[in-house]
Amino acid sequence: MQLHWHRRDLRASDNRGLAAAADADEVVPAFVFDDDVLAHAGAARVRFMLDALAGLREQYRERGSDLVVARGDPVEEIPRLAAAYDAERVVWNQDYSGLARTRDAAVRRALDDAGVGRESVHDAIHHQPGSITTNAGDPYSVYTYFWKKWRDREKAGPYPAPDADSLADVTGEDLPGIGDLGFEEPTAEVPDAGTEAARERLSSFCADAIYRYAEDREYPERDATSRLSTDLKWGTVGVREVYEATEEAAAEADGEEAESVEEFQSQLAWREFYAHVLYFNPEVVTENYKSYENGIEWRDDAAALTAWKDGETGYPIVDAGMRQLRAEAYMHNRVRMLVASFLTKDLLLDWREGYAHFREHLADHDTANDNGGWQWAASTGTDAQPYFRVFNPATQGERYDPEATYIKEHVPELRDADPETVHDWPELSPTERESAAPDYVAPIVDHSERREAAISMFEDARGDDGDD
Repeated sequence: MQLHWHRRDLRASDNRGLAAAADADEVVPAFVFDDDVLAHAGAARVRFMLDALAGLREQYRERGSDLVVARGDPVEEIPRLAAAYDAERVVWNQDYSGLARTRDAAVRRALDDAGVGRESVHDAIHHQPGSITTNAGDPYSVYTYFWKKWRDREKAGPYPAPDADSLADVTGEDLPGIGDLGFEEPTAEVPDAGTEAARERLSSFCADAIYRYAEDREYPERDATSRLSTDLKWGTVGVREVYEATEEAAAEADGEEAESVEEFQSQLAWREFYAHVLYFNPEVVTENYKSYENGIEWRDDAAALTAWKDGETGYPIVDAGMRQLRAEAYMHNRVRMLVASFLTKDLLLDWREGYAHFREHLADHDTANDNGGWQWAASTGTDAQPYFRVFNPATQGERYDPEATYIKEHVPELRDADPETVHDWPELSPTERESAAPDYVAPIVDHSERREAAISMFEDARGDDGDD
């Protein structure tokens, strides 16, 4: 008997670890609610996880098996489940965060002590950490070079789902409710979870929007992104299945459409680049990747942080993004960059404050991706935005939401204002703002002044005048 320990691979198809277990013997599928992991979770993610687990359980029940669940420390629960089902070996798919690797090492030792075999396999990304390096054998810190090698590497195809004969005849207990795990139902509208929903998103995207992705992905009102980020985070669809679908789309494309498909594939490579960065630098979750001679003197401004979280900064595109996050447990990628830049370069607040807020509210929060994105915007990360290049939120709103469609969807106070007024909001007089949208807030900072302050802050951290 084999035990497959599900973690961030909540699917039966294209699951390398599950396939490896099924090739050896009958499999007992299991999931452990780990309190150490839940301590870093948010309500939206937990809701999606529970829905995805319900879908996974149904897949197993359709095959005459079930999903066995437990709650507690995996160091204790995994050996206990292996003993309960007389499993000779436990198989799981590798994760790359420091927390996961520490936990998995402890589980391996516990299984060794119990005399149970174990195997962890590479599954969550195409190319495991250490497989794409510089010519000197070092991990890449610049994405462009990583992408060139990633693009040209052969990708494995999807792994088959186990058939009914490969699954053990077991009966699992009911899944806990979200309250049982210590969370309230999220107020945000969480996307449908499970492999079927993920495949619908993938199919819809590859039939249409992927061919316009290179141009349209920057415009939040065009709804041109795949919306697969939560599925990839929780593994409700496999990376090989996703890539295969994009290759099939590429075969039907030419010219600009083919370039758009490749642009989407480059975003998949970004996801893996940050996974590699996290693997080799687990400390980046709490520390700057890039070192400065002096510490960065972030401000301590609780009122500004609250205004940012609530979408009450007086910068329309920023507030629209923060309110989308609250309503949908999701934010458009371009807008994620803008709100991160605003927090760190306009409010001069520590990127860790924003990262913690995203971790709490995003359904698709992924440690590697979110940390990489936040440190990029804060000019503290690998291949990061230079500290002296500061997004102007008004200009960005005008460029990427010219008719203010996205802004008005999420900031109802501005729905009766014309687009020019929306984009000029930070420059309007108090009288003009009162006349155009009396219920919307005035800007809490002056962008031009804060831009200069941010540059000065980073030059002080560099220990020079910023000329070199």
